[in-house]
Amino acid sequence: MDALALDPVLARACGAALAVILLLGAWQKLRDVAVFEASVELYRLLPEALVPAFARVFPVLEAIAGTALLFDGTRAAGLAVGALVLGAATLAVAINVARGRTGIDCGCGGAEGHTRLSWALVVRNAVLLALLGAGAQAGAERSLVWIDYLSVAGGTLMLLALHAAANQLLANHPHLAQMRNGS
Repeated sequence: MDALALDPVLARACGAALAVILLLGAWQKLRDVAVFEASVELYRLLPEALVPAFARVFPVLEAIAGTALLFDGTRAAGLAVGALVLGAATLAVAINVARGRTGIDCGCGGAEGHTRLSWALVVRNAVLLALLGAGAQAGAERSLVWIDYLSVAGGTLMLLALHAAANQLLANHPHLAQMRNGS
């Protein structure tokens, strides 16, 4: 047994949580492609002619990554595509934050998203990338028993709740800062 291998319960919980996050992100973007396309355009990283194609391909890749993470035989592909998607999104956010362009909605929540670009968003995505790496592992070799599957479900729900809480804090941060400044 590899000393660095995660327990398979932890690996599966991370993989399942990332699969849900990627699939929900893809669904939100595909549900209103025009809103996502507008967000991509505001980043000003792609030539205008490529924005529509990117806005349609990116969420499909997100969905492929999320789906692939759910199955043992495709987990490595899910890691590769997921790392590409999350890495590209994180890099785009970091470039715009470094440029001082923080008034842009990240585009990660579809039409109901209200998260502005920030270094905190970059950190959140880095944590998601780390969880993606953990979730793509097969885990230590041991047989899973019934209680392990309950633990995977509970761990997945806990990670999704943490992700939702982090997203809400990121969305509320500009409003809280404005209230603190008395504006």
